[in-house]
Amino acid sequence: MTELPKTLTFRMPAEASPLGFRHRPAKPLLEAERLRKTFAHAEGAAVERVSLAVGEGELLALLGPSGCGKTTTLRMIGGFEDPDEGRILFEGRDITHLPPEAREIGFVFQDYALFPHLSVIDNVKFGLRKLPRAERQTRAEEMLRLVGLAELGKRRPHQLSGGQQQRVALARALAVSPKLILLDEPFSNLDAKMRVETRQEVRKLLKSTGSAGILVTHDQEEALALADRIAVMDKGRVVQIGTPDEIYRNPTSEFVANFIGRSNILRGKAEGMNVQTAFGNLPMTRAANGAVDLAVRPEQIMLDPDPSGSATIVGREFRGHDQIYWVQNGDDCMIVISGPGAQHPIGTRVRLRICDCVVPLN
Repeated sequence: MTELPKTLTFRMPAEASPLGFRHRPAKPLLEAERLRKTFAHAEGAAVERVSLAVGEGELLALLGPSGCGKTTTLRMIGGFEDPDEGRILFEGRDITHLPPEAREIGFVFQDYALFPHLSVIDNVKFGLRKLPRAERQTRAEEMLRLVGLAELGKRRPHQLSGGQQQRVALARALAVSPKLILLDEPFSNLDAKMRVETRQEVRKLLKSTGSAGILVTHDQEEALALADRIAVMDKGRVVQIGTPDEIYRNPTSEFVANFIGRSNILRGKAEGMNVQTAFGNLPMTRAANGAVDLAVRPEQIMLDPDPSGSATIVGREFRGHDQIYWVQNGDDCMIVISGPGAQHPIGTRVRLRICDCVVPLN
């Protein structure tokens, strides 16, 4: 299959800054300020001047490819790594160098980290050792009811499915009533169907308890579905922060446009709010001048069969609810997504039309 370029198109509110910092919570629960971390024998910094804030009850996703620094950032917030520079504030209190157990922050590990020799309910009770014995039992039973596992308290972790183990780990983290929970790729060990079901359960649980969360993931769909805001990371830096809608519709760079969903990157010559392209004169979401790169999402391109059209379908993927077409248009291979209606075979000549504003990239 031909490797595809990528696209975009939508509206960036005029007051939005490129990194989306207008979305800084009015009342931050946690603030990370200019965090930097290097490791011996590694080239460059693993995390470079990362700043972000999480509001009360908010779910923030750290999204990026492997090695971008998202897990290291999470581990510094959790107290498992000490930053070389910067500071971390929790409810206005400096916790930069406090050990994990002194931070009052919950943590759900990628492998769940359940104790195999303990029952489910004893795993949940493990973090409640400061409470009287009767209270520990009552609280653990309450948390198992909350995650829908009230009948499985006597089982051992190996007797549970992956999704059930994930919920036990979440129940254990929630049992101590943390205001913030850190989740390090918690769904990576689940199959595709269970990932979808479990992540919605997790979001519902966090919202019902009022706990804020920071989720590390490399899965764009997961971040778009779960998070209130997304911080996209690349090479140790946060390159854009915004709501899922803004990140998808208004990427500020080719990296973000290509990493979040699929995009076609076009070239054009801009003048004010318009740009001249191979598809004609198109409106833009914000003003620019001179040579620009433009992002256009596949669903923003209309495909019309036409024997005299200048483009040819060279690949097709039927997905039930929609269809993906790879279309050769001169030197460019475009990706187009259309509904489940008429199907066009490979080799069909077509015309392509862009039917929305395009987004100039930095």
